[in-house]
Amino acid sequence: MTENTAIEAMFNVGAHFGYSRARRHASVKPYLFGAKNGVDIIDLTETAKMLDVAKARVEELGKLGKNILFVGTKQEIKGIVEDAAKSLNMPYVTERWVGGMLTNWNEIKKRTGRLKELSDKFSKGELDKYTKMEKLLFEREMGKLQTEFGGIASLEGAPGAIIVVDPREEHIAVKEANKMKVETIALLNSDCDASKITYPILANDSALESVKYFMAQLSAAYEAGKKARSV
Repeated sequence: MTENTAIEAMFNVGAHFGYSRARRHASVKPYLFGAKNGVDIIDLTETAKMLDVAKARVEELGKLGKNILFVGTKQEIKGIVEDAAKSLNMPYVTERWVGGMLTNWNEIKKRTGRLKELSDKFSKGELDKYTKMEKLLFEREMGKLQTEFGGIASLEGAPGAIIVVDPREEHIAVKEANKMKVETIALLNSDCDASKITYPILANDSALESVKYFMAQLSAAYEAGKKARSV
């Protein structure tokens, strides 16, 4: 895809729409084209450069066989984030970031271990020996654990990187990743602090088609890396 084609594709999904100038974070100013009716317009030429850098890193992670944790809990986009992660068999957090998911891994591992234990017992019928009330309590516990930790049940340790949609919304995840020196790749709008992200991609992070576009681009880059590794 040529740069002009990429810019046109991003324009068509509304990737250039930022937020109001009043919400602008100073770190994104160099990457803005200007403003229209008080709304920041993102310079898609700069976005294309950012995306290329991020894709190159994601492809490298694919070559190395590293896990990437996808994070996006906003109601309107969490389904897109989950689908992208599942397409790569990668872990994801789309409901709520539980504090300590990266910084207190030993405790989180106990929770995912408990989820696996209950899931195994349920699938094998081992919970049938309990009373209806006891079984109901186990099922409620399993449901809660599935909601909070089901997306990371396959994760065995710190991921190679996290892909975040809207790091302002997911600030706890970003803070933990930075503390643990885990690389961050983020789709962020004009209200976010780009300086806290290893590989920022400045674009509309709320419009469905925009988020779909960038998740597809990053997913394809990882697949390309995997393919290169298998050759």
